[in-house]
Amino acid sequence: MARIYPFYALRYNPSLVRVQDCVTQPYDKITPAMQQAYYQKSPYNLVRIILGLPELFDGKETGDVYTRAARDFKAWREKGILAQEPEPCVFAYSQKFTVPGSNGKVLERRGFIALGGLHDYSEGVVFRHEQTLSKPKSDRLNLLKATRAHFGQIFMLYSDPGLTAEKLLFSEDAIPEIEVTDEYDVLHRVWKISDPNTINILISALADKKLIIADGHHRYETALNYSKEHAPAQPASSERSTNSLPQPPYPEAAAMMTFVNMDAEGLVILPTHRVVFGLKDFATDAFLEKAKEFFEVEPVASKESSELTAKLAAAGEGKTAFIAITREGNYLLRSKTEAIAKALAGASERQRQLDVAQLHGIVLEKLLGLTPEAVREQTNLRYLRDAGEAIEQVLRGDADVSFLMNPVTMSQLREVAFAGEVMPQKSTDFFPKLLSGLAIYPLE
Repeated sequence: MARIYPFYALRYNPSLVRVQDCVTQPYDKITPAMQQAYYQKSPYNLVRIILGLPELFDGKETGDVYTRAARDFKAWREKGILAQEPEPCVFAYSQKFTVPGSNGKVLERRGFIALGGLHDYSEGVVFRHEQTLSKPKSDRLNLLKATRAHFGQIFMLYSDPGLTAEKLLFSEDAIPEIEVTDEYDVLHRVWKISDPNTINILISALADKKLIIADGHHRYETALNYSKEHAPAQPASSERSTNSLPQPPYPEAAAMMTFVNMDAEGLVILPTHRVVFGLKDFATDAFLEKAKEFFEVEPVASKESSELTAKLAAAGEGKTAFIAITREGNYLLRSKTEAIAKALAGASERQRQLDVAQLHGIVLEKLLGLTPEAVREQTNLRYLRDAGEAIEQVLRGDADVSFLMNPVTMSQLREVAFAGEVMPQKSTDFFPKLLSGLAIYPLE
């Protein structure tokens, strides 16, 4: 069963700082330019903790980004910049946004921030859908050990066609406590929920749910491993209780999460395009000749990214397709069912139907010769959300070939995750991201 808990959150004190100047995108979505901009916004911007800039004299004697993060976190609490809620609560969280590439379509995604119990995948409560890498997990573990706090929320999906949480937590006339517009023009609004009866109803409504990690696989696995390291020698027989509300058996047994109903409106998955570079003797003609064994190949005259992605979307209705961008021209590749089934015979049927699985398993590995290790370490591979940039990198000679992708669908993600399978890394890009710094979960 899914275990949901309210918590004594730390939050930015609006009487001392502007919350707008202090919150950030998730750490792994912060570019160097964004990092610098965050530094300039406020001396209390969360980037100084979650993704601090290295300093010239970093070393054993002077410390590093992690020790500075712990120092700043402690100082901000002592100054009252971060103030702790006097009672356990959860937070209703709304994001209103324009869907990229939709000609102005506006949606709202609703969820709630709370603590979620940490489970091994084998328990059948929490499911992943992507592979993880060791380097990001090591980085997040170092930060967690130094600060003893969770600063961003892991993005969790659950299924509830009845929209119980949405009806319980959101009121059209409620005034948000936090209202922030981010650099992507997404309006983020947060309401505190502290009524014990409301929280207990919410906990009961989620108790029978299975959870899928939408974003935050590395942070989830880091938190899970850290939880195991701090489990008491004699496990607690039951959860603790505060003000008639359940609490984790020990602080490290849970992490901060945002829970979103996959049956509600507002869930948007964007495509992540693949850019391949650094190949020896790449030749478009030779590549296309080999590709014809597995795909129908059709030249595409258009060079505009909007026209190319529109053609790709139409071609992908009911069939796997992607577009190869080369300096000699652009080509639509549509799968040959029997050839694909034979080439990916070791994969499940649901995996064989995924565009991203065909691209990685056949195009990148078989046709271009990239090893799984090279793909994992991004030795010859970059991931981009912007189709125009993926095209430009080829045209200006920074890449050999780019592949424009259609997004994974919610039903595909759900089927793969609940089957206990995983997709290649960067298979999904949920938009918008959850802001870090709206609430903080201190472990002490």
